[in-house]
Amino acid sequence: MTFLGAGPGDPGLLTLRAVEALALADVLVGDAPVLDVVRAHAPADVCTPDLAADIAAAAASAAAEPTVPGPAAGTAKGAAPGADSGASAVVSQLVMASARSGKRVVRAVAGDPGLDSSAAAEMLACAQAGIPFEVVPGVAAALGVPAYAGVPLAGDVRFVDAATASDRCWSEVGASDATLVVSTTLQTVAAAAAELIACGRKPDTALTVTVAGTTTRQRTWTATLAGIAAELKATKALPTPEGPIAAIAVVGERTAQRRHLSWFETKPLFGWRVLVPRTKEQAESLSDQLRSYGAVPHEVPTIAVEPPRTPQQMERAVKGLVTGRYEWIAFTSVNAVKAVREKFEEYGLDARAFAGIKVAAVGEQTARALVDFGVKPDLVPSGEQSAAGLLEDWPPYDPVFDPIDRVFLPRADIATETLVAGLVELGWEVDDVTAYRTVRASPPPADTREAIKSGGFDAVLFTSSSTVRNLVGIAGKPHNVTVIACIGPATAKTAEEHGLRVDVMSPEPSVHALAQALADFGTARRLAAEEAGDPVTRPSERRPGARRRRV
Repeated sequence: MTFLGAGPGDPGLLTLRAVEALALADVLVGDAPVLDVVRAHAPADVCTPDLAADIAAAAASAAAEPTVPGPAAGTAKGAAPGADSGASAVVSQLVMASARSGKRVVRAVAGDPGLDSSAAAEMLACAQAGIPFEVVPGVAAALGVPAYAGVPLAGDVRFVDAATASDRCWSEVGASDATLVVSTTLQTVAAAAAELIACGRKPDTALTVTVAGTTTRQRTWTATLAGIAAELKATKALPTPEGPIAAIAVVGERTAQRRHLSWFETKPLFGWRVLVPRTKEQAESLSDQLRSYGAVPHEVPTIAVEPPRTPQQMERAVKGLVTGRYEWIAFTSVNAVKAVREKFEEYGLDARAFAGIKVAAVGEQTARALVDFGVKPDLVPSGEQSAAGLLEDWPPYDPVFDPIDRVFLPRADIATETLVAGLVELGWEVDDVTAYRTVRASPPPADTREAIKSGGFDAVLFTSSSTVRNLVGIAGKPHNVTVIACIGPATAKTAEEHGLRVDVMSPEPSVHALAQALADFGTARRLAAEEAGDPVTRPSERRPGARRRRV
């Protein structure tokens, strides 16, 4: 049995020990937001009980039983008497039942389990029942959120839980000069500020309030104790009543350093929803790069890959590869590598079949796919990562040094003739083989299509002309507030032909250069807003009729 701290929200803050424990879990117990953080590290078949349903069922059962009215001693202000203890009891029973069955149970909680009262009660229940357990600490929200908000905590720091703080606690922290970290909600932070003023803190004491801390939805307000209520009202931060929104407030002089130390919310694409028209597998490294800029990538495949209609040509070429028909094999895409690899596996072959054959790859991603296959490319473009760049480095055929004059070129059915024509001009014979077909993918879900057309995405990355045509075909044309970024002139021309305004052009035909160009655009946009004294907003927040984003 493992009690595991999932941290304040950023999956990157999970400890190595937490990842190890999750990988071995048979049962994973936690609230939905916590499961979103940890689920990726658990086995695909891990059991995740529906806590909300179990707790609701237990509450309904309890409500049906007669109760004896009476005061609920020790109940926090605004809380339903016995609500938390009842939920904790249901979870404790579930956890212990799973543990007794011999399953490896991981109970995941937000922040650190040692600071969670419900987790503490569950640990005690396990101890009393003789169930062994371990604790994997996590980053507490009271520590992690200020760090992401750019507010350093040093010196005399005191922590307050506004929901359970007594009058004596407020009096003590109100009379002190310590930096205060207050765990509260967005709806009650103004009341907590008023409590501190009443207990002796100066009304002009600075504070910051952060919600959704450590996630790309993070937002921080800076004000004074006396002015925080007006600030939240002026910025329309308070949502319609949908339950409390957790917040971390930091009170004291150190909040002034946020102006210089705000590193997270000032990332170039912070909070931007970026549409990546690729499959999750193809977009993995690109999406990781976008996340490093603070963006939220959303992969939408625009093409699907299918086998060639007549496989005989591919079969002959692969057999010729083994029998020494070719001097070179040139891969122009990751899909080409995958197609050849699958054919190899069908024939019981592996990377050793490439012995004595020179291998070329167009681009770094294709080269990485070959390395994963166990093949190190002999030739990768030193300059432009494209067919033209490969041709610039490709050696001409020399009958003295090249015993064979033939090149095997496995690729898509819609590939251009640039590479074939260039190789022929260099004196090579080319077997241009259709290794796979590209067809238009199925339309994305309705909510994604609506977001594309209504401006719900802040940017879209077009990596080829076909991604432009296919995305418009399966999902509609992106809204005019969406930033359009294109990998090169040909792609930009296609985008313009479809009525799109191209805002960003990659300096070279590389997906990573394209992502960097979009990040540079975001940085320039932020600086322009700051210089003009305007609020820094995402493109989607400026579309006509757009509502302020709910946290």
